[in-house]
Amino acid sequence: MNPQEQILQKAHLLLQSVTDPEIPVLSVFDLGIVREIRSGSDGVLEVVITPTYSGCPAMGVLEVNIRAALQEEGIDPVRVITVLSPAWTTSWLTEAGKEKLRAFGIAPPEEASKDKKALMGERRVLQCPHCSSANTEMVSQFGSTSCKALFRCLDCLEPFDYFKCH
Repeated sequence: MNPQEQILQKAHLLLQSVTDPEIPVLSVFDLGIVREIRSGSDGVLEVVITPTYSGCPAMGVLEVNIRAALQEEGIDPVRVITVLSPAWTTSWLTEAGKEKLRAFGIAPPEEASKDKKALMGERRVLQCPHCSSANTEMVSQFGSTSCKALFRCLDCLEPFDYFKCH
C-alpha cells in the first residue's frame, strides 16, 4: 500500500470516532454524511460531506470535529467539502446506525412504504424504542431537533423522538 492509500485508510478509521453533536451515539459514517475521503489534486486530504438537511446547525461543529480528529493524528492540511446534491436521505443511515438510534431511545426512520396511513390522514404507526409497543402517538411534528418528531408511547407512557424520513 502506498503512503497516500495509508493516509486515506487512516483517515477513514479516525472518522469512525467523530460523532454527531445532536445524536452522540451516531458517527458520521453511521449517519451516512461522509460521502468520500480522497486526495485532492494538490495532495490535500479532502473529506466530502452532505448535511442531513440544508441549514443543519450541526454541520459547522461536524466540520470542525472532522478536521480536528484528523489534524490531531498528524493528517494536515485537511479540506472539508460540503456537497448538497444529491440531497442526503435517511436511506444513507447504516443498519448499525438505526440500531444505535433505537438503543438510544430514538425510533429510527422507517421505509416510506411501511406506513401509508399518513397519506389518508391517519396517524403514523411507530414502534416504541423503549417497550416495542406499536400503540404510539405523535405529540409534535418537531422534536428536540428539526430532523426529529416527538412521539409518546401509550403503553409505557415514555416520550421518544422519531428520526424523520427524507
